[in-house]
Amino acid sequence: MKVLKFLIIGLILIGIAAGVAGIVLVKQMLQPVNPGSTEVVRFVVPKGQSISRIGERLAEEGLIKHPLVFRGVVRQLGAENKIQAGSFELTAAMTPAELIEAMTQGTDDTWVTLLEGWRREEMAESLAELELPNYDEAEFLELTAGKEGYLFPDTYLVQRSIATEDIVNLLLATFDKKVETDLATQIAASGKPLDEIVTIASLIQREAKGEQQMRLVSGVLWNRIEIGMALNVDATLQYLKGYSQSQQSWWVPPLAVDKEIESPYNTYKYADLPPAPIANPGLDAIKAALNPTDTTYLYYLHDNQGGIHFGETLQQHNANVQRYLR
Repeated sequence: MKVLKFLIIGLILIGIAAGVAGIVLVKQMLQPVNPGSTEVVRFVVPKGQSISRIGERLAEEGLIKHPLVFRGVVRQLGAENKIQAGSFELTAAMTPAELIEAMTQGTDDTWVTLLEGWRREEMAESLAELELPNYDEAEFLELTAGKEGYLFPDTYLVQRSIATEDIVNLLLATFDKKVETDLATQIAASGKPLDEIVTIASLIQREAKGEQQMRLVSGVLWNRIEIGMALNVDATLQYLKGYSQSQQSWWVPPLAVDKEIESPYNTYKYADLPPAPIANPGLDAIKAALNPTDTTYLYYLHDNQGGIHFGETLQQHNANVQRYLR
């Protein structure tokens, strides 16, 4: 009996010791990684990133001791849906609770999404809707004159105080990085000037969707250029006509009479590429311009459901017109 009594007491003591050790460990884990740190870390939370991944990244940055602690404190504070996307200035001197509080209090940054295939006027309008205090729409249009096609469409995280000139420089710098630098080898191998690649990419962006379709349309357009055939691209008519007040759109489907408009952008009236890009293409369209599908197609059309149909001869194209558009 005495042995059993001592055994029970021993187990109780071990349990108490383990509990105390656990409490001490938890308290320690809830403390800052480095209470004396003054180094500020700019920590960016992307849109839609999970709490688990945020905790892992905080641990990787040396801002918390373990991701599980972060997740536990988030649940305890009921902050699962309160942490915001954006950038935050954090330090290793902050407790997990203080880090979470900082990430739920808002940010001086905002996410800016500029869509592929937008012309610069559409970018200017979209930026104006964000009500950035130092942004001026007229200045943006002035600074981007002659830069259509080179304003890289993407989602950017910028400070709300960003100036118009800095926005323009950001778009141009991103183009330089993602196209002129990252695709330099492919551009050189193509044997074509960058301005031609960007111009045809802008047509592809407005005329096709998805990598496979874009590369096929690219093949058709380069085939036409090679034989001196007019490109006959509707999107160029839409571009030269500009904004439609009645339909409140920059990209209204053209009419048959529009094919007679006198403009170097009229690819029904003049062969070869238009003099400059008609929109700002994304990376897929630029890659498609550089890597067209090797095809014998010379024609394509879009049906009323948005599908695309190709033909090798005018006879095949006219048959597609009768089948899909009449």
